[in-house]
Amino acid sequence: MLTTIIYRSHISDDVPVKTLRDMVNTAAKKNEQAGVTGILLFNGTHFFQLLEGPEEGVFKIYRDICEDARHCNVVELLCDYAPTRRFGKAGMELFDLREYDREDVLQGVLDKGTSKYQLLYEDRALQFFRTFVEATEKENYFELPPADSWEFLEDEEATVIQSALTDEQSAYRFAFQPIIDPLARDVIALEVIQPTSGDNVTAETGDEVYQADLYSKKAAFAVAKALDIDEQSLSVNLLPMTLVKIPGAVNFLLQEIETNGLVPEQIIVEFTEREVISQLDEFTTAVRQLKAAGIRVAIDDFGAGFAGLLLLAQFQPDRIKINRDLIKDVHKSGSRQAIIQAILKGCRSLEILVSAVGVEKAEEWMWLESAGISQFQGPLFASPLVEGIPAVAWPEKSGF
Repeated sequence: MLTTIIYRSHISDDVPVKTLRDMVNTAAKKNEQAGVTGILLFNGTHFFQLLEGPEEGVFKIYRDICEDARHCNVVELLCDYAPTRRFGKAGMELFDLREYDREDVLQGVLDKGTSKYQLLYEDRALQFFRTFVEATEKENYFELPPADSWEFLEDEEATVIQSALTDEQSAYRFAFQPIIDPLARDVIALEVIQPTSGDNVTAETGDEVYQADLYSKKAAFAVAKALDIDEQSLSVNLLPMTLVKIPGAVNFLLQEIETNGLVPEQIIVEFTEREVISQLDEFTTAVRQLKAAGIRVAIDDFGAGFAGLLLLAQFQPDRIKINRDLIKDVHKSGSRQAIIQAILKGCRSLEILVSAVGVEKAEEWMWLESAGISQFQGPLFASPLVEGIPAVAWPEKSGF
């Protein structure tokens, strides 16, 4: 299967630029043996390369590139398939942008093409070439330091409290996970997570699912009270249709908040985007009632469900939480980076806070922080703790 990969990377600081030609000659021989074409651009700092050929050969060469210490911050921009080659000759062709005018580079790429009409008018690959040559996305090239440039050290002053559940609450077991601003060393909120929700909620059928979902919040608030969260914000998850299917759901929540010594302004209700909302107008009305009472609302798992953009337009939440599937390895994925940057741009226009969840790697956090996200949740900082509040591992620069 004919495969195309386009990537961008940054030359390592300790690599002399004068060795570029030798690097290209060596790569050309490997490419030719694998039947792979390489079109390489270099601007003095960044590499940009298109690889095309048999799937197995392209993927192997790309894996080797990702592990090559002579460059870093490798970002995959395109992985695609095509019926015919864009460029006919296997090997490697270098265009050093320091030696070409901008127009000459693009024309040189076109001259190497096997189908000038396709490259000129329709081909995505040519548009990637044009974007790199014209440097229209250069402000979005976040050059990240190595992962080991940061250490994540647990706050020894944090206290983990185990709660004592009442008989009524014991049907539900909750974990708590902090949402934090790592650089400010601030806990923004505690999310209540129901690790056994599959037994407690989804085992029900019909409207019983929503009854169980709503009733579990009564226990969640009681556990939060037992943990003595004081004035800390508390985030709870609710199925969107619970507000529609259960009469008086909003009043029930407000009553339980008051009963447990909390105030509505402390509470953030997160609605998962994974459930289809069949009565959007009724849902929107209920959300307005929540907000009118002082409760903040958020969209959880944004980007993984059915109606994310519509929900943004319909009731404009106070915050969204970007889904883990978009966060995973974002530092290496151009498509994920573009999507997250588009989400951030839209949310900034609407003054909606954005947080990233499920963050596992230092590189993910560094890229997201560079993009403008300041609130995070994930095992990199703290994993959920059942019936307790975990300590937070705050980032510290290595060597300090």
